[in-house]
Amino acid sequence: MEELTHFNEQGRARMVDVSAKERTQRVARAGGRVLMSPATLELVRTGGIKKGDVLAVAQVAGIMAAKRCWELIPMCHPIQLTGVDVSFSLEEDGIALEASCRCCGETGVEMEAMTAASVAALTIYDMCKAVQRDMVVTDVRLLEKDGGKSGHFVRPEGEGEHGKHAE
Repeated sequence: MEELTHFNEQGRARMVDVSAKERTQRVARAGGRVLMSPATLELVRTGGIKKGDVLAVAQVAGIMAAKRCWELIPMCHPIQLTGVDVSFSLEEDGIALEASCRCCGETGVEMEAMTAASVAALTIYDMCKAVQRDMVVTDVRLLEKDGGKSGHFVRPEGEGEHGKHAE
């Protein structure tokens, strides 16, 4: 098991020095879900939510969140993102979403992708809460990351999704 890197010699939190790391292309994808009733999902699908286009607003919110990740997560580095996208899939029990982030830098973009996914999901909740308060934001997880010393990671299909447990 690897040792935690966010602690100094005194055991106190620190931001890791990445200045000696090689700049490489880095990419990460994260997913999440918002579980909701069929009636709420139909309002999203048909544009019936009074606050406006739920998925358009959630997409912009996710992109903005990725750009601000370093301001929200204390030990994250400010990263010059070269690309961010958020996509959605309307499913039987709610909305699945995926956020992807890219950069060329010394540290990865996993936290930016997961922040984008989280904020996009929370925005869907906010946009729809007037019609359903018991929606569930769930399954925010890293799906894939590539670049840097630790190499390529891909979450096995189905692992970590709602109702399924990693071995």
